[in-house]
Amino acid sequence: MDLFADRVEAGELLAERLLDAHDPVILALPRGGVEVAVPIACRLDAVLDVLVTRKIGYPPAPELGVGAIAEGGEPVFDMGLLHRLGLTPESVAEVVAQERRELARRVRVYRGDRPLPALDGREVIVVDDGLATGGTARAALRAVATARPAKVTLAVPVGARETVRSLQKEADEVVVLKTPVDFRAVGQWYVHFDQLTDADVLHLLGKD
Repeated sequence: MDLFADRVEAGELLAERLLDAHDPVILALPRGGVEVAVPIACRLDAVLDVLVTRKIGYPPAPELGVGAIAEGGEPVFDMGLLHRLGLTPESVAEVVAQERRELARRVRVYRGDRPLPALDGREVIVVDDGLATGGTARAALRAVATARPAKVTLAVPVGARETVRSLQKEADEVVVLKTPVDFRAVGQWYVHFDQLTDADVLHLLGKD
């Protein structure tokens, strides 16, 4: 299966699958989702903003996500994983509090005091650079749903098949270009997959 050259190419290809959207609001998940979303917003002549999310990590191994939280939403946990680890939502409350603080910091960095665009009655397209476990995307979609949009689309260049399937009940539509059988990590499907900084995100949003 061919690789995407980079997130920009992936966004350009994804935009071609979203041309039927009617005056949408594009919400990108920082950091990588922003680079994918910029060419989509340009192609659709749409409002672009960020929706900040944070993974909730397993305390002894923070890279293992047991849940996620998005601005405007409540924590969303992988209850099966929590159970297997002998944890409850209450037992990771300190981690959730830490991630809420970091989420608030990033919102201030990316948006300052400006609120999210009004989503009530609008079409919303949530964009990320790929889906592995889908934890942050699920938290983002549930947070967006509380704002009563007319339609919510999740758009990603590549995703694990089971994750894509599980997220179809969280959005009105899921648009994904590749669902490879041998999916191991998002980055393996890009030739160039540089890690982005807060400064990169502000530059992409035209706020540097």
